[in-house]
Amino acid sequence: MTVASSTMAGDDRDFDWMYGKGPAGSPPTRPTPQQPPQRPQPPRAQRPQPPQAQRPTTPAGGPEPTRVLPVQPPQGPPPPGGQQPPPYGPPGQQPPRSTGSGRRSRWKRPRTWIFLVLALVLLWVVYIVAVPIFTWTKVDKIAFEPDGDRPDDQPGTTYLMVGNDSRAGLTEEERKKYATGNPSSSLADTILVLHTGSEKDVLLSFPRDWIVDGRKINGYWDPGDPTELVKALEQQTGIRIDEYVEIGLGGVAGVVDAVGGIEICPKEKIKDPKAGLDLEKKGCQEADGEVALAYARTRATTRGDLDRVGRQREVVAAIGEKVLSPWSVVNPVRWWQLNQAIPDFFAFGEGTGQLDVARWALALGKIGDGGLTCTMPVTDGSANTIDRDRADPLFDAIIEDRTDDITKKQCTQAGVAGS
Repeated sequence: MTVASSTMAGDDRDFDWMYGKGPAGSPPTRPTPQQPPQRPQPPRAQRPQPPQAQRPTTPAGGPEPTRVLPVQPPQGPPPPGGQQPPPYGPPGQQPPRSTGSGRRSRWKRPRTWIFLVLALVLLWVVYIVAVPIFTWTKVDKIAFEPDGDRPDDQPGTTYLMVGNDSRAGLTEEERKKYATGNPSSSLADTILVLHTGSEKDVLLSFPRDWIVDGRKINGYWDPGDPTELVKALEQQTGIRIDEYVEIGLGGVAGVVDAVGGIEICPKEKIKDPKAGLDLEKKGCQEADGEVALAYARTRATTRGDLDRVGRQREVVAAIGEKVLSPWSVVNPVRWWQLNQAIPDFFAFGEGTGQLDVARWALALGKIGDGGLTCTMPVTDGSANTIDRDRADPLFDAIIEDRTDDITKKQCTQAGVAGS
């Protein structure tokens, strides 16, 4: 009680007995607390350190190399509103993109484009194949092989192509446009044989006025029944007919327009109101379907029908070349129009398949590139009489597939020797 009372009363008692005395005039010091003795620690294993690159030395007395210090972001109080400053550069600047994400996006885009291109190519191929298949279901098939004795099978393939002047399928406006005349007419206006084999392809015309056993050759053809015509040709030439193609009057115009026109090369000016033709200049020029059809039908030239068969071959060869052009296949609109023109004006022989039609079209396209175009040899410039001396060797070359042996004397444009 005495100590507590003294302390509370503020007595200044001497506590040197507890802390000890210091030097004279100095305040009393407290004793330093004693630290407990440290236990000896076992030595730690030293990890091997990688060799450090030697710092560049400087010459004696030279300046010390400059060290690059890391840049620290500025420190300071946060901006008002609690928003943090952007971690990279001034406001509005985007941070650098990660290298990994850039690599993924760079590879992802080309793959997308590749898949898109492959899908488009696949659709295009399906379209190119599907359109002819659909068209083929609507094409008429005609029995053309005659009964009785026929020539034996021969090397190569021979197609009989008959162009009839039937007005079937033409509207009144189209008949007026094409100057077709009698709507009930149905005659074989064009008779062509196309032979393709191991040598040159040959396109051979037969004049429609050729007299066979007292009848014109085109009189052997009946609409929808070409068997009698096939039989007459096989007996007169010895050539076996393997395939049959029939083309209506409007087929020429429709196909020519579908392929965007063809080139014709008249040797003279031609004006023929009956055929609806008015060519004001000679030489090569573009022709649409209407002009091409009139050009193939007209007889208003010096040799009449003999000149006409040459123009028919010219038009047929030009069509074949245009049909096989890459643009006719690549252009989907033209491909559709070309196929749609076939069912209304084309018919094929029974047993003819799509592959046979493709070979026929290919052979037509090759006629203008190294093939032969001929008219049946005739005598004295008359379309009525065959010249056997020149015709028989020509027929034999086709029968035996030796078309490279055909001479210029045997194969002429108008069938006349020296023409």
